[in-house]
Amino acid sequence: MTADGSLPPLTAILDADAASHAGWPFLDLAAAYLRGGARLLQVRAKSASGASFLEAASAIVALGHREGALVIVNDRADIARISGADGVHVGQDDLSPAMVRTIVGDDAIVGLSTHTPEQLVAACQLVPFPRPSGTLRAPMAPGYVAIGPVFATTTKPTGLDALGLDRVRAAAAVTRARGLPLVGIGGITLDRAADVLRAGAASVAVISDLLSTGDPEGRVRAYVLRLGRV
Repeated sequence: MTADGSLPPLTAILDADAASHAGWPFLDLAAAYLRGGARLLQVRAKSASGASFLEAASAIVALGHREGALVIVNDRADIARISGADGVHVGQDDLSPAMVRTIVGDDAIVGLSTHTPEQLVAACQLVPFPRPSGTLRAPMAPGYVAIGPVFATTTKPTGLDALGLDRVRAAAAVTRARGLPLVGIGGITLDRAADVLRAGAASVAVISDLLSTGDPEGRVRAYVLRLGRV
């Protein structure tokens, strides 16, 4: 997160399988995203071995930090800690935010995926209501929550229906009361991204559409420019 506790409007997800399918070496794709202006990368390698994931994450963290970007590791709190990443993103079936913080520390960014109103409310209840001096430290709580899929997506099979913008608006009202940034993910394209921010999300997480033109640097730049106008 930035110094004021906010998130960059674009979360560029570096997915190893998607990069390979598009013909991009993992580190080269990270460099392209950074040249395009991405300042929050999430590194995901579902099918990689622990050793190769750690090697890739460490290289991307070093590259990202040279450019002033935040780097978050998906799922693997141990790799986030060892690689020097800024945080970790977990799903509903992964370690809880409280358990993750025992590995990465209280100051790391911890994100949590949610897919239903019940999951969202449960995540928000871990955070005390903001006080005049700011939100109380809550080591068991996430630093942000993600909601999705906002739109239909083919990146990974979730078995979940698209939520739509109305659900994003409802979720934003809940997270705003707790001072939690909301990230929208799933089926987001350049034409839809600004609408997700207008619905109340602080950031949009994008995978496939950043690779859709064959020019990921240019595609990221287009996102950064368009989202900067919202």
